Amino acid sequence: MREAYQPSGRRAAEIAADVEAAVAAGRAPEGAVLPPVRALATELGIAAGTVAAAYRLLAQRGVVETNGRAGTRIRSRPAALSGRREVGVPEGLIDLASGNPDPAFLPSANTAMAVVVQQEVWMRPGLYGDPAVLPELGAWAEDRFRAEGVGLEAVTVVSGALDAVERALQSHARPGMRVAAEDPGYAGLLDLLSALGLIVEPVPVDDEGMTPDGLARALRRGAQAVIVTPRAQNPTGAALTDNRAAALAEVLDSAPEVLVIEDDHAGAIAGIPLRSIVSGRHFDERRRALMIRSCSKSLGPDLRVALVAGDPETVAAIEERRAVGPGWTSHLLQAVAYVMLSDPEGEVHLAEVADVYAERREALISSLVALGVAAHGRSGLNVWVPVGDEAKAVAGMAAHGWAIAAGARFRTASPPGVRITTAALGVDYADVVAECLAGSLGPTGRTRSG
Repeated sequence: MREAYQPSGRRAAEIAADVEAAVAAGRAPEGAVLPPVRALATELGIAAGTVAAAYRLLAQRGVVETNGRAGTRIRSRPAALSGRREVGVPEGLIDLASGNPDPAFLPSANTAMAVVVQQEVWMRPGLYGDPAVLPELGAWAEDRFRAEGVGLEAVTVVSGALDAVERALQSHARPGMRVAAEDPGYAGLLDLLSALGLIVEPVPVDDEGMTPDGLARALRRGAQAVIVTPRAQNPTGAALTDNRAAALAEVLDSAPEVLVIEDDHAGAIAGIPLRSIVSGRHFDERRRALMIRSCSKSLGPDLRVALVAGDPETVAAIEERRAVGPGWTSHLLQAVAYVMLSDPEGEVHLAEVADVYAERREALISSLVALGVAAHGRSGLNVWVPVGDEAKAVAGMAAHGWAIAAGARFRTASPPGVRITTAALGVDYADVVAECLAGSLGPTGRTRSG
């Protein structure tokens, strides 16, 4: 039987603070169940709406999750208190959980380093006061963003996508401000928002990305920033269409003060063309907006380089905030990234890799659908499968030797699910994985009889 925890407080903020303090002190362990709303309201002598508001706040901060009749419980690895943690893969299991690209497809950094060494201009000692952006990489980024219709004037380079998001929000937001974010969405982003003291306004996601109605609702609730994944959405694989991008831009027309951040983390290996909200087709030059293009999925997670296009004010704010911290992203890393990105053969390679990733993703989806299991993944490296019981699905797959990711760490208010990373899953194994998952879910976990 799961341990229970009895919160105290008279106001929603007090109840939420009490629960967070209990989690931090170990008095409310992972999985501990909170009382039903009405029961706690009666116990504390307050309105049920006050307790409901406290539970919503805790859910938005990633501390608790609500799962129907199972009630509200302390979330595993609560984002607001534990900081960002990657999915662990138990020893002996095949990794379909971590979200990593297939190492076999990552280009050789040794080859790029050899080119960098030959270019004396890149190997000279970097000094304080040097330009933050390597000129060659900056020019390449400007050309690429322009070719993709991203009509943003300023370009900079940062140390990964979340680095750009954090610095942009630090210049735009204050603790307690609301940020519209995808639900389910990237766990690292949810952790970052919690660490910054920001309140998540969850926006539902379908196969075409963030929903316009959900975004409009978040704006009505006071969201001052919105973070969107245009393709390869993590964990669902959603990707914006032209119509959806235009619809979201139309919703944002009513809130010109809102900062719009697009995180195109997969880039060239997403397996689908970029459809952007912040493109010149949708916004004028007054909009504060960013397009972030990380190299982590295509060139390797250890190459901590991301390209950022944005309006001059927002990009300047990012650079000013970075100036009082690390100062700049290593020019050596920028040079390696430039060599890889500008190599015509490398571009062909990434296109081929994107095709393989798409084939692997689609093979698993087809196998699952054939067994009556609903699955989502229009792009990227992952497949999202709605389930009734995440723990049962994860445990069932582990019994068959496969590690998959429980959806709790990606969700704020959306229904349960599991994420399966297909990047390294050969198409020959798609049927095996699908059969194991279908068996783990049982008849009630299927969309129709298999």
